[in-house]
Amino acid sequence: MLIYNSLSRKREEFIPNVPGKVNMYTCGPTVYHYAHIGNLRSYIMEDVLEKHLRYSGYDVKRVMNITDVGHLTSDADEGEDKMLKGAKREKKTVMEIAKFYTDAFFADCAKLNIKTPDVVAPATSCIDSFIEVITSLIEKGYAYEAGGNIYFDTSKLKQYYVFNDFKEDDLAVGVREGVEEDTNKKNKADFVLWFTKSKFDDQELKWDSPWGIGYPGWHIECSCISMKNLGEYLDIHCGGIDNAFPHHTNEIAQSEAYVGHKWCNYWFHVHHLNTNSGKMSKSSGEFLTVSLLESKGYDPLVYRMFCLQSHYRKSLVFSYENLDNTVIAYNKLAQRIAALIKENDTAPVNEADAETLRAGFKAALDNDLNTSLAITALYDLLKAKTNAATKLALVDEYDTVLGLDLTKAAKKLLEATKEEEKPISDDPFIAEIEAKIAERRAAKAAKDYAKADAIRKELSDKGVTLIDTPQGTTFKIN
Repeated sequence: MLIYNSLSRKREEFIPNVPGKVNMYTCGPTVYHYAHIGNLRSYIMEDVLEKHLRYSGYDVKRVMNITDVGHLTSDADEGEDKMLKGAKREKKTVMEIAKFYTDAFFADCAKLNIKTPDVVAPATSCIDSFIEVITSLIEKGYAYEAGGNIYFDTSKLKQYYVFNDFKEDDLAVGVREGVEEDTNKKNKADFVLWFTKSKFDDQELKWDSPWGIGYPGWHIECSCISMKNLGEYLDIHCGGIDNAFPHHTNEIAQSEAYVGHKWCNYWFHVHHLNTNSGKMSKSSGEFLTVSLLESKGYDPLVYRMFCLQSHYRKSLVFSYENLDNTVIAYNKLAQRIAALIKENDTAPVNEADAETLRAGFKAALDNDLNTSLAITALYDLLKAKTNAATKLALVDEYDTVLGLDLTKAAKKLLEATKEEEKPISDDPFIAEIEAKIAERRAAKAAKDYAKADAIRKELSDKGVTLIDTPQGTTFKIN
């Protein structure tokens, strides 16, 4: 398996520290708001990576943090804590905000068939580990106290800018948005390991420490949570490309200073999801979430397929037109698989054909997780000259990695077809609902989403809930 390593800036053969076992770490969300679909693109691609490693026979242990304290509004260790910002916005406690948005994040992940990591650790559950590592860094001369805060001293490193994408001048005041001068620092690149009450008196979550009452910096969280659960040798660290600097740069600095050797071998970074107006964020334009897509009638797995059609190291442009094209492609796949289910007889799987076809699918993913070519391999499978049983078995096998629920969608399509063959209800209320569903379908086809939403609300006001699936719309009467 070849994987692009952001640290070496080239594709490398993947060789784990321990044969057959993979220690994998994923930077988790800061749970102060809903995750937008740009955030979730990273988690989708990391999920495919994990599932492909398992499919290839590796024993994978994946760990993810939940940032519920310490992530400031600027990556330069300045500004308000994002969690405190969310609590003020919604007039709730920080922990209420953390619980609500953690649950919302994993609900979105479930809709997108993203597997929950083996270990999920909130930052607030690991304070003792942070203090232990920071204490050691001070003792080893890699950290110092200034102005009530504990800083990592980057001047003690042979090389700080390990990803080679940034220079020291990039941290100058006014160069990067949100960078403010911190006169406590010995060097401009130094970063905070622990804040005390001397700096943020309104911080809700605080803990006692050898340096005073305070709370951890954002960067120390991932290092400690990873080392606590995966040990001193990490195989793969994942995250969005915007985390490469300063977050992942700082993780490497503090982790290797603490353990005294190379910490992580492979860095897997997923590039941005953009809109036509630029990088997607929570503060600009329409706040695109899984729930918003669902409200417009899109199945979340269509968005997953949309992401898989592009390479993770390429920026991807989101538009409803592009998503509509993916809906068509997804439904055509479901239809072809439905036809195979109807055709299938008692013929056994042709193992020789299966092995040949499987090799093409695996080769695509072994080539730096080329999911676009893996989707092509799926189409090649459906066109192949082999029996239906072989095709259906491989569709399910491929889907353990792709996570598109294609067989399930095909079976629902067959069920929907049976339902359409039933006579129209004599019940006037049911007939009205069916007419409204047909009207809404026509509105969506014309991209008149306002009318489609109005019809959904009209039926909801009458106690009817519409349920959108890739195969059509059903309903239930409340």
